[in-house]
Amino acid sequence: MTETQGKKAHRVLPEETRDHLRTAGEEFRKGVEGLFPPEFVNRNRRARKEFLLAARSLIDHALERIEESPDT
Repeated sequence: MTETQGKKAHRVLPEETRDHLRTAGEEFRKGVEGLFPPEFVNRNRRARKEFLLAARSLIDHALERIEESPDT
């Protein structure tokens, strides 16, 4: 095993840990959603989606500029 492979192996979380983290996240989300009215939760989801679409647009634009540059 190379040094790089060894370092990578230490960064991988065990499946059981990932399952616990996933379950904790789901339960936390349910708890937070229970605190707010459904309209707020839906609006928050839509806002997150729009933010992610904006980030995707910025990344796409940056990739296009890289592809158009004469150095590639």
